[in-house]
Amino acid sequence: MDPVVDPSRCPRCGAPNVCVMAAGRPDEPCWCTSVTVSEALIDALPEAARGVACLCAACVAEANRGRGRTRGQTPETGI
Repeated sequence: MDPVVDPSRCPRCGAPNVCVMAAGRPDEPCWCTSVTVSEALIDALPEAARGVACLCAACVAEANRGRGRTRGQTPETGI
């Protein structure tokens, strides 16, 4: 059985992800729409967390330092 995913927490480190979608404010811009997320980082997340919980800015920054291909997050899908 998959653990329950908290959409307000980063699925990688458990820190608050500061996602406006998870906070119920979808009309506000979110920090995640202006960054790219490595394919490897997304692939490393538990399947249950993909599209449910956004990563935190610290995990995205750490993973993107010097890493290859990236794709942008979208407000609709999160990760």
